Amino acid sequence: MWATPVTLTGQQVTLAPLSQAHAADLAEASADGNLAALWYTTIPAPADVPAEIDRRLALQQAGSMVAFAILDASDRAVGMTTYMNIDQINQRLEIGSTWYRKSVQRSGLNTECKLLMLRHAFEDLDAIAVEFRTHVINHQSRRAIERLGAKPDGILRAHMRMGNGSLRDTAVYSIIAPEWPTIQAHLNHLMTRY
Repeated sequence: MWATPVTLTGQQVTLAPLSQAHAADLAEASADGNLAALWYTTIPAPADVPAEIDRRLALQQAGSMVAFAILDASDRAVGMTTYMNIDQINQRLEIGSTWYRKSVQRSGLNTECKLLMLRHAFEDLDAIAVEFRTHVINHQSRRAIERLGAKPDGILRAHMRMGNGSLRDTAVYSIIAPEWPTIQAHLNHLMTRY
C-alpha cells in the first residue's frame, strides 16, 4: 500500500492511527456542539462513534482510506480525519471526513493538522495532488479549505445523497505538488498566530 497508518506529531496536535481506544473521547467530542445535527455533513452521533470507527477501519483495510484520531496536547481525541479516495497509480488522495469538537474549532488545530497531513502527502508519499471536498453550502468548511491555499476545481452537481435524502453538490479543491512550498510557507506563517 502507498499510504499506510502513521503517527504525525506537531506542536499542538498529534494524528494517531484511529482505533476503538479513541471511541469514548470521540463520543464526547461529537456531543460537544451536537455536531451530528449538522445536516450538510456526516458526523456520527455519540452512540454511533464505535460503528464509524469500524467503518473507517474497514475502508483502511481495503486500501482506500487511512484513518486518524486527532489528539490535542493532552492526548485527548478531539476529532477524526482521513486520507481517502487513495489513488496510488496516479499518486492522488483526498484529505477529508474531518471533524473537530466544537470547543477546539478555530483554535489552530485544523491548520496544524492540515500542515502535517500535507507535508506527509507531498514529502513522504510524493503525492502529485491532494484534494479536498465539501458540501457546496458548508461555508465554514469552504473558508477553511480556501484559507489553506487550495484552489477550486469546480462543483460536482448532485454528487451524492445525504442522510436526509437531499442531493449534495460537492465543492472540489486541490493543491498540486508544485504549489506545496508556497502552501507550506503560508501554513507555517499561520501557525505563528496560535
